[in-house]
Amino acid sequence: MPVSMSFFNECQIVWLAIANSHDLVELLKLPFMQRAIAGAALMGILGGMLGSFVTLRQLSFFSHAVGHAALVGVALGVLLQINPTWMLLPFTLVFGVIVLYFIDKTDLASDSVLSIVLSGALAIGLILTSLIKGYRGNLMTVLFGDILAIDATDLILTLLVLVGGSIFLLSTLRQQILLTLNPDVAQVQGIPVQLYRYAFVVLLSLAVAVAIKAVGVLLVNAFLVIPASTAKLMSHHFSHFLVMSVIVGSISSIVGIIVSGIFDFASGPSIVLVQFLLFVAIFIWFKLRLKAA
Repeated sequence: MPVSMSFFNECQIVWLAIANSHDLVELLKLPFMQRAIAGAALMGILGGMLGSFVTLRQLSFFSHAVGHAALVGVALGVLLQINPTWMLLPFTLVFGVIVLYFIDKTDLASDSVLSIVLSGALAIGLILTSLIKGYRGNLMTVLFGDILAIDATDLILTLLVLVGGSIFLLSTLRQQILLTLNPDVAQVQGIPVQLYRYAFVVLLSLAVAVAIKAVGVLLVNAFLVIPASTAKLMSHHFSHFLVMSVIVGSISSIVGIIVSGIFDFASGPSIVLVQFLLFVAIFIWFKLRLKAA
């Protein structure tokens, strides 16, 4: 290749890098982008914190069911001409508590109960959706997420859930760890297991509700599970695992938002894609380290 052509290609690469960095700086100045990054950080911390308990307590299918059932709450909100967010929060809360009650009061396996309730909720949601006439933009946002569209109310709700959840979990951390690792021993030691279980389900349901606008019904479970699973690869000590899960959740969410803004990708899938790629990279790295050892 001629020297002049090589120099021209290198100049093109440098120019594209400068242009992209300039676009990024301009993008970060926009209010909606600042709200999105703030929301991503808050939801990443919340998802990482709760996800660490969700994965160890094997509640990933539970959060999956709550997320999909949220379609019913949104459809009701649209039909009743109520802000879907205000309908979504109480619906997911009630749904999560009822599902846990069904699991406790039946002899069926928890995954069977969750499958039954999830199927019923989806059927109701689809029927209600078919009754909606005209514009259905709210439903599309719920399915696929759009964190770039979050407003101050969404940020406040997310912050409230995060602060409330942090106070609850950190103030009862020893009991929560024991309940996670050995519920029978926790029961013997006088820890109110049922109270803590229902309180955690309430918190998890609210977290799913506030995260749905960011990543959508279809991907909200990944938002909880992938950062915690990535952190679990890096540490098996619970406190380190919890901290790493929060760090992975927040950083990957912010990077996903930036990727979404630069390349004009959908925000929810961008966040989850970054989380997935990070998980794969950490997994490969640890496998190579084990082989080298």
